[in-house]
Amino acid sequence: MTVINDRGQFAKARLQRANGLITGVGVQNVTALGRSVGGPLEKKASDAEGLAIADNGDAFISFEHEHRIMQVDLSNGRTSNRIALPFQNAMEPNGGVEALAVGPDGTLYAITETPPTDRAPFPLYAYSDGQWRVSARIPQRGSFVPVGADFDANGRLWLLERSVSPLGFRSRVRLFVLDPRAPREHTLLTTVHTQYDNLEGISVWQDASGQMYVTMISDDNFLRILRTQIVEYRVTE
Repeated sequence: MTVINDRGQFAKARLQRANGLITGVGVQNVTALGRSVGGPLEKKASDAEGLAIADNGDAFISFEHEHRIMQVDLSNGRTSNRIALPFQNAMEPNGGVEALAVGPDGTLYAITETPPTDRAPFPLYAYSDGQWRVSARIPQRGSFVPVGADFDANGRLWLLERSVSPLGFRSRVRLFVLDPRAPREHTLLTTVHTQYDNLEGISVWQDASGQMYVTMISDDNFLRILRTQIVEYRVTE
């Protein structure tokens, strides 16, 4: 498992299991994200939010407040190859790209947490060959906003969304088939308030037998009243 936090660090850990269930987490190392020339990121530039790792090992991180997407070397934490965001004016300081994913063909996808005005759909931005385009539009449903994304082996987009109110956090997972001829949307999970904590990261994967899992992790914002949780579901189709 590779995870990031919003203080400019990433951690590699091994999940311990018994009969398929997570029983513990063994942290192997924690590394500070740094500049390509060496040295740590400045504090205002270190709010890492989205992480996407391609099949070839290329890794990308999106940052809030100082909005940008960077490629990151997971062996040493150095960031490079800044990807400009032409849609930067569509984001609030704390509402940048949290949902970041790499498609099966290596295309990088991004969705902003800041919702469009007038209940318009969220643009699904796609980056390839040095250019951004809007590849699809994700309908707004209620008060939920995108905070995590991943693609499964069939090329379907899994979107983790969050809603927050005085009653606590709620989470939702929607599945999208991005076929322009026959797009489809399915809501797979909607939690009640406080069922889980502040879930922000999602990974869709298969074990050696082909069983699909959806693993999610929460952000405790370094607050004692919140927890870092790992939540996992087995998927049956």
